[in-house]
Amino acid sequence: MRLKRLSTSDTSETATTGVRDERKQRTRKALLEAALMLLEGERSFSSLSLREVAKVAGVVPAAFYRHFTGMDELGMALVDDSFRTLHEMMRAARSAPLPTSNLVARSVETFLRYAQTHRLHFQFIAKERVSGSSHLRLAIRKEVRLWVSELAADLAPFPKLKSFNGDDLRMMAGLVVNAMMSATELILDADASDSAELARIHQLAQKQLMLIFLGAMQWKSKPAQ
Repeated sequence: MRLKRLSTSDTSETATTGVRDERKQRTRKALLEAALMLLEGERSFSSLSLREVAKVAGVVPAAFYRHFTGMDELGMALVDDSFRTLHEMMRAARSAPLPTSNLVARSVETFLRYAQTHRLHFQFIAKERVSGSSHLRLAIRKEVRLWVSELAADLAPFPKLKSFNGDDLRMMAGLVVNAMMSATELILDADASDSAELARIHQLAQKQLMLIFLGAMQWKSKPAQ
């Protein structure tokens, strides 16, 4: 079998396409970051205009449409970006074979550190999941349900939880997720330089999760019907 040799024009075209794709990704990222910057403070996503997002990103409005059909699609992309790496990080944190107390501390630390370093993303989520447009609220709710389902699946192998039916596992996972989202909102409102307050929030979240796990040990889950 003879391999086809690339001509000089083919190589040049491939390189040009690669440069173009890289430039396109940079512009897309700039638009997403511009929207997050504009949302810092009390503004809601619905108050943003396409033109001001494009201006802050340093592109003309026409360039916006090469990446998103409109502001609704931009908002959905922000939701996706906010949750995608979070899912990956939390799965990695939960995979370590540690005692429950250490596992809880590790997960809380990982999550809240992520929230602090991605403050703009989580400010966006915190605002839009309550008072945002219906399509953004539904998208965020879908991501939270996915998070709950993933956590329930991760909890299922624990020896003391093997007797739990699927509904009870998801209920427990939902309590954990709600506690972490509440802690995240406290982190976002706290002074980032106040180490004592940040430590208090971390400790409170750990205690809440331990209480959930201790309560679960006493729960009598009915066999699945």
